[in-house]
Amino acid sequence: MSTVPRTPDQQLTRADGSPIRVLAVDDESSLTELLSMAMRYEGWDVTTAGSGSDAVRLAREVRPDAVVLDMMLPDFDGLEVMRRIREDEPRTPVIFLTAKDALTDRIGGLTAGGDDYVTKPFSLEELIARLRGLLRRTGATTANPDSVLVVGDLRLDEDSHEVTRGGDEIHLTATEFELLRYLMRNPRRVLSKAQILDRVWNYDFGGQSNVVELYISYLRKKIDADRPAMIHTMRGAGYVLKPA
Repeated sequence: MSTVPRTPDQQLTRADGSPIRVLAVDDESSLTELLSMAMRYEGWDVTTAGSGSDAVRLAREVRPDAVVLDMMLPDFDGLEVMRRIREDEPRTPVIFLTAKDALTDRIGGLTAGGDDYVTKPFSLEELIARLRGLLRRTGATTANPDSVLVVGDLRLDEDSHEVTRGGDEIHLTATEFELLRYLMRNPRRVLSKAQILDRVWNYDFGGQSNVVELYISYLRKKIDADRPAMIHTMRGAGYVLKPA
């Protein structure tokens, strides 16, 4: 694992100008010390925890903009930690850390609601780069002034992360939000599963596209439930979003 963080090309801050807040959770204190060093070099506020119970408690106190979360903890696993954190903050983005490197494990962590996945050993440069990308995608940083996307009666505010359809508020996880944003930035355009994997998750799964199918189904249940459909499957080609 690299111990020298890269030089930040541009310091990211929260929309109000305050430092980004990150919660790093791992039972290896040497690792959380390295993570803290790298993130503080970025100008971020870092809180660390060595157990799942501490992570849940601290998340309620500091309200982190992102969580770096080990899958294996001494009291309960990372999936349970994420579930409890998201009971209070449903949109909190999570990057999982794990020693497991099997493709099915990566997909399992993401389909359970994680936003990214890094296997040990990893470079700090890679982790920080993924965190920066995730923070930008999920709106923790200052947003583009032209932050409202509208397709038909569907409205998405990239700054506040508010999503409504026909005036009704829709609650999305960070990954669901990013997937919908990508679809709404490309209305009436057929997007392949490979394109969606590359844009929303930043890497592919060796041809495993079921994570896309799963999140499309999540979105449909929230966006199209009891309404005329906006998300359509183009057999053999991909997905398209268009006004109902």
